[in-house]
Amino acid sequence: MVILLILIVWWPLAEEYLSYFDPNYPIIYQLDWLLIGIFMVMSLLIMTGADFKKDIWIILVGLGGGLMIEAWGTQTNIWTYYTHERPPLWIIPAWPIASLSIDRLVSILNLIKIGENPRFFRFFYWIIFISFVFLMIYYVYPTFDKPLSWIAVFLTVFLVLTPTNTRTASLTFVAGVSLGYFLEKWGTTRLCWMYYTMATPPLFAVCAHGFAAVAFWRTKMYLIQWEHKFSRRIIPLPLVNVSNPKIVDNIK
Repeated sequence: MVILLILIVWWPLAEEYLSYFDPNYPIIYQLDWLLIGIFMVMSLLIMTGADFKKDIWIILVGLGGGLMIEAWGTQTNIWTYYTHERPPLWIIPAWPIASLSIDRLVSILNLIKIGENPRFFRFFYWIIFISFVFLMIYYVYPTFDKPLSWIAVFLTVFLVLTPTNTRTASLTFVAGVSLGYFLEKWGTTRLCWMYYTMATPPLFAVCAHGFAAVAFWRTKMYLIQWEHKFSRRIIPLPLVNVSNPKIVDNIK
């Protein structure tokens, strides 16, 4: 449905892509097998254990978080899309799709019981996330003249220093990096987007997918907690015979 939506709403982009096909060569050699493989894997992952009540939070957070990340990156020129939109709205639906895929990857890792030692994951958490903070500061340093970069770094440090479940955070980071590498490899080698360092892809971009996945997971959990607290406050009163004073006293 998302692919069909892109073809209908953003047909000029699809038309431009199709214009690169050369009828003089077999179409099998011109197909983008990396893109097809990525979409097939993500489609299979999303269909695994689909639950709309649970997934709706991931979709909403992915849309909102993806829009914020794309706005930050394109407004600061850390990366640029070939359409020069800042940000392009057609890329936003890719974020909830990736978020759902990462959620399924984490579920698979939990199912096969990857790592059960809490001490290991506490150590692993601080190693990878402190390293990411330094990597991020080094990479976005040229854009420190823009407030958006300061806000991004502050939020990153805040999330790192306030861990909740180090095991889930670590597995989510690993799953995000695993999927993010192929997404970034496709986007940068096809010149759909390009980073200011011109790397295809840069290490920071790949790791940023992992951290974004952790930030989305944390946000989703906070929203679910708020929903539960709000739902507990709304308790329907039973229908009673108010003419009976004993019943009224019991209710009070």
